[in-house]
Amino acid sequence: MTDAATFWDKIAPKYAQDAIKDMAAYEYTLERTKSYLNADDRVLEMGCGTGSTALQIAPHVREMTGTDISPVMAEIARTKAAAGGIKNVEFRVATAQDAAKLSGTFDVVLGFNLFHLVRAPEDIFDDVYAMLLRGGFFITKTPCLNDKSVGLKRFAFKAMIPLMRMLGKAPYVGFFTQKEYDDALRFAGFEIVEAGNFPAISRYVVAKRA
Repeated sequence: MTDAATFWDKIAPKYAQDAIKDMAAYEYTLERTKSYLNADDRVLEMGCGTGSTALQIAPHVREMTGTDISPVMAEIARTKAAAGGIKNVEFRVATAQDAAKLSGTFDVVLGFNLFHLVRAPEDIFDDVYAMLLRGGFFITKTPCLNDKSVGLKRFAFKAMIPLMRMLGKAPYVGFFTQKEYDDALRFAGFEIVEAGNFPAISRYVVAKRA
């Protein structure tokens, strides 16, 4: 098991119980995302955590697959799906890198609050582009922690996170700007059809495969 998987396994029970910090922003994210979905879609969510978003999306699509690096997170997600009687969703254990290489194709791929937590996200973008059907959507929401819009907090993050990692209190965190994030998506071949910030620190992007 990787260090990242161990970290997320350890915090999974508390993570599952924590309330969403900004419910208005979360609900708006869901609303915008659902507007790109069709009933016949096959959808993948990478970094699905305990499945909260996947279970919100599943009733609106034909097939939903959620992946997460943490076996404990994935098991909590399966338990929630069973309790809710949601049959068209499957949860698998996989890193973001492995999830982007799953066999088959998808109409939509989701990745929320994920890509600042993985190394070389641009490599994953290339694989996601290849797994999407033509005209498919890659919908992400990502804290761009090196952006000027973050203000002085970005310097605090850069100072604090390495120390927290040494203490086992934080995972790997990458720092990039909104422009760098958008440019990486475009370099992979995507067309950005919608972008916004809600809340301000998080970049919501709908990218379309040509």
